[in-house]
Amino acid sequence: MSQITKKQIVESVPQKGFFGHPKGLFTLFFTEFWERFSYYGMRAILLFYMYYEVTKGGLGISETTALSIMSIYGALVYMSGIIGGWLADRLFGTSKAVFYGGILIMFGHIVLAMPGGATALFISMGLIVLGTGLLKPNVSSVVGDLYDINDNRRDSGFSIFYMGINMGGFLSPLIVGEIGLKYNFHLGFSIAAIGMFFGLVMFMLTKKKNLGLAGTQVPNPLKPEERKRFMLTTLGAVVVLVILMVISIPRGWLTFDSFIGLVGILGFLIPFCYFIVMYRSKKTNSDEKSRILAYIPLFLASVMFWSIAEQGSTILALYADKRTNLDVFGFHISPAWFQSFNPLFIIVLAPVFAWLWIKMGNRQPTIPQKFSFGILFAGLSFIVILLPAYFGGADTLVNPLWLVLSIFIAVLGELCLSPVGLSATTKLAPAAFSAQTMSLWFLSNAAAQALNAQLVKFYSAETEMMYFGIIGGVAIVLSLILFAISPVISKFMKGVH
Repeated sequence: MSQITKKQIVESVPQKGFFGHPKGLFTLFFTEFWERFSYYGMRAILLFYMYYEVTKGGLGISETTALSIMSIYGALVYMSGIIGGWLADRLFGTSKAVFYGGILIMFGHIVLAMPGGATALFISMGLIVLGTGLLKPNVSSVVGDLYDINDNRRDSGFSIFYMGINMGGFLSPLIVGEIGLKYNFHLGFSIAAIGMFFGLVMFMLTKKKNLGLAGTQVPNPLKPEERKRFMLTTLGAVVVLVILMVISIPRGWLTFDSFIGLVGILGFLIPFCYFIVMYRSKKTNSDEKSRILAYIPLFLASVMFWSIAEQGSTILALYADKRTNLDVFGFHISPAWFQSFNPLFIIVLAPVFAWLWIKMGNRQPTIPQKFSFGILFAGLSFIVILLPAYFGGADTLVNPLWLVLSIFIAVLGELCLSPVGLSATTKLAPAAFSAQTMSLWFLSNAAAQALNAQLVKFYSAETEMMYFGIIGGVAIVLSLILFAISPVISKFMKGVH
């Protein structure tokens, strides 16, 4: 297939029709809506499913182990994006990657919907990890393909897209959480599978008309000899991996703790290697090399932010279940419902932030400054949630408004960092590594959750104030440092604002 230019891709997409944005944004908005519905619905009850007693339909895993599993699972979900990005860049393009990923995710939820115990849990996790790696970074890359690099609608478009993500994330904990916790966990997981099915149908029915050439091009296709080498290398790697597992597991070399440590190392080693590969590549020009250097502190800031934000499905979920007064005005609140507040606040505030960036135009904060605000708010959200223990002690049930306030403050940070980070990644990415750079953005989340798998071990009722205080304090200090060096980072962006 002949190479297609960025201009040809943009011109092939109907440029208006969805709130003043390209029609392709409609397709991607609702595809991601249903994918997030399925993922966040499953995640809203997964921790409870693991540590609830068997008599309550759970697996009876210890709370600390369940927290670590959740963090490692999240890390692997985003870590697999590097594979999905590479496959899209080198083999079949981002559009096909989105479709194949959705199929794997749907089957992952189907497996989890069956009462197969821990075995079904880990098989499901494997399928969802691979599927999300294909879908998540590539659907965002296609959004970037809809706009010219200088289109002022770009940041606004990503904010609208981000709102679609959170509409799915808002509804699913309410529905899946209610059914999963009140009736049956497996019935809740089956609803997540149905959500992904709807997402696939939406994508297939509208992509040809709305997306044009977006996502169809393979930016850096493998040559025939490279393709053959890739197949042989992949087969060899699978065989070696199986042999290592057969040898190491019975002998106690590969344990859950050692696996957590390995994922933690890979969470930072993989992005480090990718930065080196992209920077040294002959396909990366001098301006792109400078932008890669500018991207590194943004990546580290994102790790700090997501380390706090992703604890909404681990530490704060446990906090909702164990530390929060769930009976308010005679009404019982499901602990899973608190995970709907994050996307609810984003739905309400994302249009405000999108309008604000457009209204401010060239006067808006720079990308690094927005990132510094993001981790500042994240740090403050943890400072807020330590206050109930300070005022009332760690052995009393907490008013749920404290948890809601903490989530609200974290959302302010998320809207300063996450949609802006998606947009900045598409701007700063080297042309030959477009999808893979988007995967690198999601690796910041993987690194954060790999770090969390170790951090959550330190949380308990006795260490609650110290836990929230130290992590929140570190985030605030880093935000001040990032703000101070923002002008230097902006210079390395070479014209990207």
